[in-house]
Amino acid sequence: MTRQPVSGKPGPTDPVAEAAEVRLGLLNNYIGFHLRLAQDASFHAFSKRVGRLDLKPGHFTALLLIGQNPGITPTAISRMSGRHKSTLTPALRSLEKRNLVKRQQVEADRRSCTLTLTEAGERMLAELMNHAEDHDRNLDRIVGKEAKAQFVRILRRIALELY
Repeated sequence: MTRQPVSGKPGPTDPVAEAAEVRLGLLNNYIGFHLRLAQDASFHAFSKRVGRLDLKPGHFTALLLIGQNPGITPTAISRMSGRHKSTLTPALRSLEKRNLVKRQQVEADRRSCTLTLTEAGERMLAELMNHAEDHDRNLDRIVGKEAKAQFVRILRRIALELY
């Protein structure tokens, strides 16, 4: 990362010094702001670990929910993952185009469908599970194993009470 000094020539930037120059004001005490920073950092680290920048953590979540619940509907995935259907639909289409997910129309309601993993989807999920477990161990290291249960309870409470 470079910064344009007054002279107009690029110069090295010290991210720590640059961050110290920015006053966060009230953001410094906003839980939501810090949740978003942590989520972005976690998603970036997971994507980097996976090595497929086009396969996002949301894709992993969808694959996992479909794998654990064959025949699940997009609406149920939306509810369980906390993603709005408008952002989930493109992710599911992407997984379907990659032959990782199979969509089947519901006989009784043509507007509804169910989802299952293909064989390729099952293999991809198994590979992603290894990355997710490594990623979670790293998060455990950061949060601390003794604090994890309480931290997860707090995050779930936030999600339940605000949703």
